[in-house]
Order: sequence, then C-alpha cells, then structure tokens
Amino acid sequence: MLIDRRTLLLSGAATGALAFVSTPFARAATPAASALYKMFDAFMDEDLTRSPEGTTGLGLDTGKRAYEKSKLDDRSLASIASDKARNADQMKRLKTIDRKSLTGMDAVNYDVVMYGLATQDEANRAFDYGTGGAGSPYVISQLTGAYQQIPDFLDSQHAIETKEDADAYLSRLEAFATAMDQEAEVSRHDKGLGVSPPDFALDKALTQLTKLRGLDAAKSVLVQSVVRRTAEKKIAGDYSAQATKILAGKVYPSLDRQIALVKDLRAHATHDAGVWKLPKGQEYYADSVINWTTTNMKPEEIHKTGLDLVAELSARTDTLMKAQGLTKGTVGERFRAMFSDPKFRYPNTDVGKEKLIADLNVKVAAVQAKLPQYFGTLPKAKLEIKRVPKYTEAGAPGGYYQQGSLDGKRPGAYYINLRDTAEVPSWTLPTLTYHEGIPGHHLQLSLQQEADLPLIRKVSFFSAYIEGWALYAEQLADEMGMYENDPFGKIGYLHDATLRSVRLVIDSGVHAMKWTREQSIKYFVDNLGDQDASATTEVERYCVWPGQACGYMLGKLTWLKLRQKAKATLGAKYDIHQFHDAGLLSAAMPLTVLESVIGNYIKSKGA
Repeated sequence: MLIDRRTLLLSGAATGALAFVSTPFARAATPAASALYKMFDAFMDEDLTRSPEGTTGLGLDTGKRAYEKSKLDDRSLASIASDKARNADQMKRLKTIDRKSLTGMDAVNYDVVMYGLATQDEANRAFDYGTGGAGSPYVISQLTGAYQQIPDFLDSQHAIETKEDADAYLSRLEAFATAMDQEAEVSRHDKGLGVSPPDFALDKALTQLTKLRGLDAAKSVLVQSVVRRTAEKKIAGDYSAQATKILAGKVYPSLDRQIALVKDLRAHATHDAGVWKLPKGQEYYADSVINWTTTNMKPEEIHKTGLDLVAELSARTDTLMKAQGLTKGTVGERFRAMFSDPKFRYPNTDVGKEKLIADLNVKVAAVQAKLPQYFGTLPKAKLEIKRVPKYTEAGAPGGYYQQGSLDGKRPGAYYINLRDTAEVPSWTLPTLTYHEGIPGHHLQLSLQQEADLPLIRKVSFFSAYIEGWALYAEQLADEMGMYENDPFGKIGYLHDATLRSVRLVIDSGVHAMKWTREQSIKYFVDNLGDQDASATTEVERYCVWPGQACGYMLGKLTWLKLRQKAKATLGAKYDIHQFHDAGLLSAAMPLTVLESVIGNYIKSKGA
C-alpha cells in the first residue's frame, strides 16, 4: 500500500452520516473525555483547512468546505514551517488534558494521537529537509512529488457532478503548476543542505516527468478527464479548450522548469543509495524507523530478524516446490523459473490485462464469502480493482490500495501495475489481492472509516499496524483455505512473506550498513527470483522511503504475537471474531498501543 506522505493523516475517514459499528470500549461521559473530543474536533478542523487535497480525499469538500475544492495543498517552505508549528501547538494543547482521568477507549484515543504528535514533533525539530519529519527525505523522486500524485488525484478523487466541480477542476489544474514550483523551491533549499536523491531515483523521475510532458496537451489525461466527465454529466462548456490552454500555458512550462531542476540535481547526484549520506543520516534513519514501524528496533536487530526469517521461509518454500516437481537450483532460481514459465503469464495485451483483472474479481468474491467465519464486523464499502495509470506505472510498485471517500460514493480501489504482465504471473496474484483488497487493506481501512470513533482516529495512519495487518491477512487467507487447491498460489504466498523479510534485510542494509543499490538488487533476486525490473523498482523504493519497508513484517509479527497471547490466556473463551473486532474497530495505532488494546480485550473476557 502506498499513500501520499503529505496526506497521510487525511487518507480516508467516515462521517456521522454513515452507520456506525460498536467498538470494544465505550467512551466515558466525563469532563476530561468531553474536553478531549472537543480538542480532537479542533485539530481535525485545522488539519482539514491545511489540506484541500485531504479534504477531497475524505469527501468533505462540500457545504462550508466547498471552496477548498478549487485548491491544492500548499507545498512551500513557509507551509512546511507552519505545519511544524501547528503540530507542536496541538501537542502542547493535548498535554493539558489529564491522561490519568481517561479510561478505556478514551485513553486509547489520547495515546494514539499523542504518539503521532510527539514523534512528529521530535523529527520536525531534528531535521530541516524533506517535507517535514522523517521517513521521506526527498521532495521529488520517482515516488514523490506533485507530478507523481496530482494527475491521478484529479482524475480519480476530484469528483465532477456540477459545473462548479468542473470549474474547480480547472482551478486545481492551474494550481498544479504552482505546486511543482513550490516543490522546486524546497528541493533547492534541501540541495543547499546537501540533500539530494540518488542518481537512479532522479533518472526514473526524469523518465516519468518527460512522459507526462511529452503528451500533446489536448490528449493528456489531465485534459481528457474533465472532458470525459463533463460530457457524461452533460455539463455545458468548452472544457477541452479551457483545460488545454491551462495545461499548455501554465502546467507544461512548470513541468519544463521541474525537468530542468531534476537534470541539474542529476548532474550533481551520487550513486549512494542510503540516507547515511545525508546530514545527521544515522539519526534520520533511526527516526524513520520509528516513524514507519512505531518501534525503537536497532538496524542490527532488524537486519538479523530479516535474515532469520528469509532462511526459515526459504526452507518451507523448498519443501512445497519439491512437491510440485521443482527441484533444480536454489529457491530463488526456482522462483525465477516460475516467473519465466509462460503457463503462468497473461498475454501482455489489453485483452489479457482485462482478463487478469476479471480473474482477480473472482478471487475477491470467493474470499469475501468466507469472511463471516472469521470476523464479527464486516465493512460496507465496496472494492474496485484498477490498473495503475500508464503515466506513473514506470516507477510505481506492483500494487497498492486507495481508500474510498467518506460518503461511500467513491469505493476503495486496489491498483495493480500492468506495465508488463510478465512481472505479475498468475501464482503471485492471489496473495497480492488478499493483501491489498480482502481481508487486507480494504477490509481494515473500511472498518476504520465506519467505526464509532472521533474523526481524527478514523484517519489515523500508522504504517506498521496497517501494513502489518495486511501481511497478517495474507497468512489468514491461507488459514481460511484459499490455497487448498492452488499449490502454486501457496508458493506465491510464501514468496511474498519472504519478500517482506528481504525488505528488513535490504532496508537496514542500505540505510545503516551502506549497501549499494546493485548489492541490494542482487540479494533481492537471489532470494526471490523476481524479474530484474520488478526487483529494481522495489529496491529503489526502499532507497527513497527509509524505514517504510520494515513496517510490514514487524507489524505482522506483532499481530501474530498478540493473537497467540489471546489464545493462550483465554483458552476456551478465545473467539477469533472478537479478537479481530478488538484490534480492527479500534483503528490504526502504534504497535505499543495495540498491545494495550488487546490486553484490555483479554481482561474484558475475564482473564
């Protein structure tokens, strides 16, 4: 799952208009709790005002906030400084609430919000580069920047139902040029501090920037999106001419300036892959690990955990492969043979890609039918499966999830990268679908949106919890019997579990032990057998998002540890439906708080 770093907090939520489900811990009607939730409402109002894009993502760009639909987020240096000040002020205000007077879910909500504010504040004060805080040091890269995010945002999240919506689209299209120029300002500032992406990240960014710029303006998705949707709604106006004029006259010149900037950065870039090379790089990586994993694990411990898991999972895979007659070479070499086997490939044509997506929808329906056996509460939100947009597929990962809107009008979307079907053979697809869709991200994040929680908790983003759940969901799908008649799909499940273990090794290797990009790609391919293009995309992702790759497996290990604790402590009283409800309906949180939540659940059952 990938989420825009700028709008992590505002990545999706539900409103009072949606039906709520019960949570394991009721809120107490105390003065402290009332003050807490009033403060949370104020925080959310401030954060929504700060982020028009986040407001749209939530589906709140209507009524009193309709004016925000014509704006994009401010990406300037001044805005970054303002974000830091707002975060510090919110933390100071939250500390005025007496934590000792809170109990149950009120205490959980306090702890979650305080953790996020405090860790962000610590990083804000420590580092003066990136978009603020830790975990994403480069403003422009193959995975970061307005050029990479705004085209899809305008096409898939900016709803067009009225003439006002269409006009707001044009205003945002014009603001796209300003957003890129603001990021250029920040990039120049960071360059002055000695912060610049590695050369290979800039090369990929240039490929994508050039592709976006190279389209005839009238044929660009940025123009065609508003033309298509105004026609569908029968909205009068020559939106083709207006959008083309803005794109050609404002956006393309800004793109030209950004391309020139990236070329300049590239001319002075090094090939060093890790953040160890940056100012206070060792501290930056430590804070990035905290940011993404909500743990204080040392790089050496992360590295060893990954190595041990890779060895264990490779041994299990070896046994399954031999049962299918795959006996020659290392496990990685046998994975590569499976990647290369034509019988597992969909045709690399539009028809083949449509068939692939249709097959994924069948898998979603099959696993959905089994959910009542494992979950007490199920989400109401629907799931769509889409292709990654062609203009960003070169640098995008194999798959990711985008939450639906607050009002349910825009369903959750699982995006799959189909730039080359050879990269996604059929045996890899079930696990990817269970991770990104059901019972993974879509189930968890939809329940979070629909839960009876304050809005600030509905939009909580803690990567280790969220990605840990999705990785746990891959194992749960196996326990649900989804691979009973699919031995190669089971091998694919073990491949992906090994992938998340490899990530621990490479992320810590690159950023703390000075592993090179090439060394990392070799380790990746040797153990996983992936196509070189896929391996390269993955490794380059870890290089620009330090610590992010660690959250998956560390989060899963925590979910499994807590499930085992509940089983062992409760004995006959253990119910997997209740365990899942306890962890999921309390929404995303730091792993330490998740331990408290499950502990409270265990106590509530009389243990």
